[in-house]
Amino acid sequence: MRSQEPRSSSSCAACKLMKRRCTSDCLLAPYFQADEPKKFAKVHKVFGASNVTKILNEVPKPQRQDAVDSLVFEAEVRLKDPVYGCIGAITSLQDKMSQLQHDLAVAKTRLARCSTRTSYASCSTTSPFMMLDGEFDMSFDDFVVDQGGLTTEFYQYPFP
Repeated sequence: MRSQEPRSSSSCAACKLMKRRCTSDCLLAPYFQADEPKKFAKVHKVFGASNVTKILNEVPKPQRQDAVDSLVFEAEVRLKDPVYGCIGAITSLQDKMSQLQHDLAVAKTRLARCSTRTSYASCSTTSPFMMLDGEFDMSFDDFVVDQGGLTTEFYQYPFP
């Protein structure tokens, strides 16, 4: 764990950025090493050094590294997407997961139809939509057929 590594004689990234002298009891030094200046710069830009110090003072010592990792991640995502931040990333991943689950269900249905002898001829059609047409309460306009078979395009939709 980084928080238990011995500190070097140089200032930590936090003290360097704030242009202050790093003391031996610096709260930020174990988590923002001198060789990672961008890590603290991102956190400082989003949360501010004072707020980071307050957060770390309230978190028990064994959990501080996790808290710092979370702050770093949240700061990086917030800088990439200032409006939605982490929620935008989570929503995007949930949408993608939902679409992939749908694709899996369609593929399983197609595989089940192909495994029966009576529908073998329908599996050799050139269009996968001809075989599945009418089985689902959805339109296949959202799907794109490529050389590999049935795929979908993923778009990042902002949540309401």
